[in-house]
Amino acid sequence: MKAFMKEFKEFVSRGNVMDMAVGIIMGGAFTAIVTSLVNDVAMPLLSLLTGGFDFTSLCIMLGEGEQAAALNYGSFLAAVINFLLIALVIFVLIKAVNKASRKKEEEPLPATTKVCPYCREEVAIEAVRCPHCTSELTENAE
Repeated sequence: MKAFMKEFKEFVSRGNVMDMAVGIIMGGAFTAIVTSLVNDVAMPLLSLLTGGFDFTSLCIMLGEGEQAAALNYGSFLAAVINFLLIALVIFVLIKAVNKASRKKEEEPLPATTKVCPYCREEVAIEAVRCPHCTSELTENAE
């Protein structure tokens, strides 16, 4: 049992598990913000665009009377809008993070070697004579 607890402690204290836990907690908090955005901003705006129509109250009654079951497809519509807004915000955030983390294309380093025009071997850029074929190198060598 002691070995199991030690192994479990090592598993939990690894960075990936902690990162995942923080992500889940932040996701829960973020969901509350987006839910408020949908319920308190998007749905009233959508209702305004449709002439004051309240989508969350849309339902189909499956029977008669107070105890009749109802299919609340308006709430489902709000949940779909909620999901789409979350997906949109996450897409925009990931796109921004990727753009910020994208490294500038590295400029090529200045050449430190050139090719001997006679033997086609690589030589130092400052060389005036090829160490391979002993030919004199001119300034216009590759």
